[in-house]
Amino acid sequence: MRRKFVSGFVFIILFNLIFSLELKKEIGQLLIVGFRGFEVSDNSEIIKDIENYNLGGLVLFDYDVVLKKYERNIRNKKQVKRLIRSLKSYSEIPLFVAVDLEGGLVNRLKKRYGFSDIPSQEYVGVLNSEKYAGQVVKRIIKNLKSVGFNMNFSPVLDINLNPDNPIIGKLGRSFSSNRRIVYKMARIYLSEYKKNKIISVVKHFPGHGSSHNDSHKGVVDVSDYWKEIELLPYKKLISEKLVDFVMTAHIYNKYLDDKFPASLSKKIITGILKNKLGFNGVVVSDDLNMKAITNEFSLKRTIELALKAGNDILLFGNNLNYDEKLVDKVVNIVFELIKQGRIKKSRIHSSYDKIIRFKRKIFNY
Repeated sequence: MRRKFVSGFVFIILFNLIFSLELKKEIGQLLIVGFRGFEVSDNSEIIKDIENYNLGGLVLFDYDVVLKKYERNIRNKKQVKRLIRSLKSYSEIPLFVAVDLEGGLVNRLKKRYGFSDIPSQEYVGVLNSEKYAGQVVKRIIKNLKSVGFNMNFSPVLDINLNPDNPIIGKLGRSFSSNRRIVYKMARIYLSEYKKNKIISVVKHFPGHGSSHNDSHKGVVDVSDYWKEIELLPYKKLISEKLVDFVMTAHIYNKYLDDKFPASLSKKIITGILKNKLGFNGVVVSDDLNMKAITNEFSLKRTIELALKAGNDILLFGNNLNYDEKLVDKVVNIVFELIKQGRIKKSRIHSSYDKIIRFKRKIFNY
């Protein structure tokens, strides 16, 4: 009798262990993170993360903000291609391998690394030529595909309502102050991305173009500036089924949600983006390491709010500050939130299933 009791107890322990490992691997698919290194090996921390947690994706940078050096992941085309090939080889499920290649000042794949130069979205919008916009996005796609990127955090759908905006207008990141031009140019970009099976992530929902501050540095309150027309490019492009991924913004608007910034707001993500605009694709948070978030919320609270709000993928650039053990920490925080009953398992399963369905469709695996 005692032997049966012991064997049954061991079975329960093993079952719980296997279940825990499987759940953590589902959680891992919900993460896109940054890391350091021009190359990787079996002993690299990021490789252990890919193998142990089934990591969903990676984002590469050329500049390391903490080190204040152009020594991060991108040195030249040959090196980047080798790095991405190595990263992909360690993953059972295809990885999202992402970068910010908008053009102009926001471009990690610079000419000095051997890539084609890309003009800013502002320049493209000023010309307002569909033919030229098509040529530009084809060059972007060529740069991405030449080394193995399959995801681009672009195009920017922000309407340039404040030209002095330090993070959008002054950097030339918006196509135009005219919503029709923003829609028209973005439509061309998105159509080409779809044709070429490059995943585009439009940003920054529900609109960052009217802001007066930079959310990398702290809270950005757009309550007195934001206009509903900022939703229009999203509304039209979503209705035309051209948008698969949307990135949420760290902006606060008391008229949309008087408690939380958009990236952590259920009222904005689920209420407006999903219910009002009918978006049923993948929602990606903006970088949760940005000070607009870290100055206001603990890591655990941030993760809880982001998931409850409706984000499917949590993005951690791991560049504004750096933590080699970040993936391990985030996965275990989510796991703990589930154990505590603060996040439902069904919430994780829902995003996991959505991501896997999309990966099967785009990567044919």
